Amino acid sequence: MLLGSLKSNIGHTQAASGVGGVIKMVLAMEHGVLPRSLYAENPSSHVDWTAGDAQLLTAPTGWPETGRPRRAAVSSFGASGTNAHAILEQPPHADVVRRADDTPDDPGAVAVLLSGRTEAALRAQADELVAHLGEHPDLRLRDLARALATSRATFDHRAAVTATGRDELLAGLTAVAHGDTAPQVATHRLERSGRSAALFSGQGAQRLGMGRELYERHPVFADAFDAVLARLDGHLDRPLRDTMWGTDAGALAETGATQPALFAVEVALYRLVESWGSARTSWSGTRSARSAPRTSPGSSTSTTPAGWSPPAPV
Repeated sequence: MLLGSLKSNIGHTQAASGVGGVIKMVLAMEHGVLPRSLYAENPSSHVDWTAGDAQLLTAPTGWPETGRPRRAAVSSFGASGTNAHAILEQPPHADVVRRADDTPDDPGAVAVLLSGRTEAALRAQADELVAHLGEHPDLRLRDLARALATSRATFDHRAAVTATGRDELLAGLTAVAHGDTAPQVATHRLERSGRSAALFSGQGAQRLGMGRELYERHPVFADAFDAVLARLDGHLDRPLRDTMWGTDAGALAETGATQPALFAVEVALYRLVESWGSARTSWSGTRSARSAPRTSPGSSTSTTPAGWSPPAPV
């Protein structure tokens, strides 16, 4: 009896351990190879391995031929400790007839999808695909289309070639590779215009010295920071800058200092990012942090009525 472990191959699968084990053993049956279980070179000393014929799969092992259907048992422990056990058996052999491409049994058009980070990358991919088709004349178009649609990353520069046969596909791919147009080709460049949001952290995110390096490097940050502190310091026992950039972490951790300190840094950060042309359409945060985006540039005066809350919380 050969023993293996799914967990050693792909990590802890939690609730999927049972179905994962079934998938592993079905594939092992299909290919006739039992995968190696990692980290099994040193068997547990708590098991008497000489008492029976159980062996650990410390290396990929061909499935033993016994003249009987291949069988495997999958054991899965649930969250409660319950052990679910399933026995799998190899199905009767059946010859699979592979249809030739472009036969009456394989009608209709398929869409072959391509994408690239740049237009040049898109053209290069089309050119490579033309060469790949030339090297693999038996490749079915449906298989190719499925692989490109389900197993590739998608980028902003895109093309789709709709074809009912190999010649039509090659003509379309050649057009994409050369930057030409063709009836079966559609190209598109994705324009990203989604909404963006800013998240303002609350108490717990404070640290001594926060914002000091940004203050020294970016005038926009410094101006906004100074404006907020000018309004807040009159309500505090000591200048907020001294607390934030001092050495007493306990003093900064006091709510009376933490909240205004985070507010000042977040207002300045928001104004800095805003100065770079990055506008936000939604905000979210906790307590006073949600007030940071309300502050008008250059001051800490709210430009909206009291009780205002940020639009479209996310």
